[in-house]
Amino acid sequence: MHTHRIHPGIAAITPAMTELRRAIHAEPELGFEEFATREKVIHHLREWGYELHDLAGTAVVATLRNGEGPTLGLRAELDALPIQEQNGRPWSSRVPGKMHACGHDGHTAMLLAAACELARERSWRGTLQLFFQPAEEGHGGSGAKRMLDEGLLRLFPCDALFAMHNFPGMPIGRFGVLAGPFMASSDSASIVIHASGGHGAMPDKAVDPVVIGASLVMALQTVVSRNAPPSETAIITTGAFLAGDAPNVIPQSAELRLSIRALNPQVRQLLRQRVQALAEGHAASFGARAEVSFDNGYPVLINDPEASQLATEVIRDWLGDGGLAAGVKPICASDDFAFWLEEVPGCYLLIGNGEGEGGCEVHNPGYDFNDQALPLGATFWVRLAQRFLA
Repeated sequence: MHTHRIHPGIAAITPAMTELRRAIHAEPELGFEEFATREKVIHHLREWGYELHDLAGTAVVATLRNGEGPTLGLRAELDALPIQEQNGRPWSSRVPGKMHACGHDGHTAMLLAAACELARERSWRGTLQLFFQPAEEGHGGSGAKRMLDEGLLRLFPCDALFAMHNFPGMPIGRFGVLAGPFMASSDSASIVIHASGGHGAMPDKAVDPVVIGASLVMALQTVVSRNAPPSETAIITTGAFLAGDAPNVIPQSAELRLSIRALNPQVRQLLRQRVQALAEGHAASFGARAEVSFDNGYPVLINDPEASQLATEVIRDWLGDGGLAAGVKPICASDDFAFWLEEVPGCYLLIGNGEGEGGCEVHNPGYDFNDQALPLGATFWVRLAQRFLA
């Protein structure tokens, strides 16, 4: 690990940062329920002189002004996931069925450590806006969207926004930056096929929604293979097929539930249009009717070129080319930070969570944030703020 590259002020508080991260990990809270986590965050920020503001129920917005200059916004997430932890560490979740399986505990601790150092060391000029966001995982809705709807960027305007997420499999001491589309949009759809049903022994007297649905599952794959441009990412996954409960009864209806993802806003719209048209036309060709409803999730996350270049330069100046992961590619997972990047230029980047022990994927019962990444992430935030607010 690059221990000699850690900011001295961050190195001094690394034990406390690690203790805080593990305390948050042991008491996970789901989206819009992060009351205890929020109190831990507020306790420290108030002590360091930040102005504190409430938003979206459990969000914390912390403002620190130091003379005239630009405004930088940095974001971390507060929420955990509804997963039963299975790793037996001393700081494992004490709450049955809930765990920090995505590393938001680490993200919060890193930003708090940077907040502490930036409040102590005032060589920068301008305004810091720190956003501790609830419900990134979508439990009860998007926390980023709700903060926007409640006036986030009107009340706390920023010249640029940055967020960072740990990445298992990427070595400790490496960061991943990519300009342009970086994370996929994430929408879902429900297709209910209304047919007539009947006796399993007399299929000729019924219109069978199971057969129609099975045929539609396969037909939907042609949207990706024959409608989306081959050079573009497009995903349609049928995650649920719900129909009937008896072997000798043809049900009256069937439901397909889809996950739809793209890395281009135009392809996102194309997928939606084709799913609707194909479902309705397919059902009609069998003598049935399809009712299609969409639930718009997170938009495509698009990193601003200039903000991405700034992040890259900060890492290169600090760690050399070895600090930058090679061959970073877009990710088909989603993050609601995308809503904010539609409004303000910024960059969402990755920090290595390590290989081996740190290689367990997120959203897994055995996952844990790698504490070796904490001082590196916090140092990056300090260096970025000092560069942006020079």
